[in-house]
Amino acid sequence: MATGSSYEERAVRGDMGAWSPCVWTRRAGDEAARIVPDGCVDLIWMRGRLEIAGPDSAHREVALGPGEPITGVRLRPGAARVLLGETPASEVRDAQPALTEVWGTAASRLEDRVGGEPDPWRVAGHLAQALHARAARFAPDPVAVAVAEALDRPRPPAIGDMAWEFGYSERQLRRRVIAAVGYGPKTLEQILRFRRTAALAEDGPDWARLAAEQGYADQAHLSRQMRRWSGRPPRELVVGAPA
Repeated sequence: MATGSSYEERAVRGDMGAWSPCVWTRRAGDEAARIVPDGCVDLIWMRGRLEIAGPDSAHREVALGPGEPITGVRLRPGAARVLLGETPASEVRDAQPALTEVWGTAASRLEDRVGGEPDPWRVAGHLAQALHARAARFAPDPVAVAVAEALDRPRPPAIGDMAWEFGYSERQLRRRVIAAVGYGPKTLEQILRFRRTAALAEDGPDWARLAAEQGYADQAHLSRQMRRWSGRPPRELVVGAPA
């Protein structure tokens, strides 16, 4: 009998919401999970260890055992410092290292805490608490977060204009965004636009109108970008959640 996958998100509460949109759980089905870029970094618990799901720059598939559970906390684009500390997000791009590589023994203690917990939402709560405690020491980069928010619009401001507003050269701002997000502003803008478009595409849209509304040059441009980031044409698009 085929086993379907399940995925659920819950919004975080309090001041964590400024840098984390949600905690989430996934239970794997029979088929590999397709993961697409979202500009985020996640702390995840899977297969008995804590891992960092770095920012993806391409779609990928993750094979999991049927029914295998995964729990995670997602960090908004630009907020990776809460999880990574002084490690640049670009160093974990397209990678999924063990948390111990960044946190050391603190990661091992957290693994001991969640290892015997059968409820995935309680696991998520422990992970969120650990990140909340770190945020006092490793606050998100406010400039990178602001740039990410500005780029998440159909017609975002020019990079040069944002650099001038924050008092940086374009090169300085680009380096800062790469360190905090994992890739530069242009790539981030494309990924965020892809995610917005994919979310709006669930109800069978007028593709030409959606392309115009989301800032694509035309419907063909939208189709190329959908295929680039998801590996599928728009009408077959299935947006996955981070593994």
